[in-house]
Amino acid sequence: MTLSPETLIGHELIGLPVRVTASSDPNRVGIDGTVVDETTSTLVIQRQSGEAQIPKAGTEFRFAITDEAAASAKGAGTVSQPFESAGSTGEVTASVTVDGTHLLSRPARRTVSGGRLQWR
Repeated sequence: MTLSPETLIGHELIGLPVRVTASSDPNRVGIDGTVVDETTSTLVIQRQSGEAQIPKAGTEFRFAITDEAAASAKGAGTVSQPFESAGSTGEVTASVTVDGTHLLSRPARRTVSGGRLQWR
């Protein structure tokens, strides 16, 4: 399965640029970088100032997709806006916003099942 905005939650998240766009803790909004680890209930984001462990529940994440699927999705008008962050490479990207509750599972189980994405 190719990584695309529609299939994002069924894929490995480690290595993707990410930004916290909403959170039950306002201090977490705006944290961005690259996902370096994932547990059932958290994402670990590598920032320029170090790692931040962010709970999935109560958080909305915006992921950047930097492969060919992103370019074709952008051409089809299915993505929001280009994504730039500390973890971004500056390449043409698609961005996908995901409610963290849709990511609450063991990473291996989510990637094997393919997940179902509620995105915008």
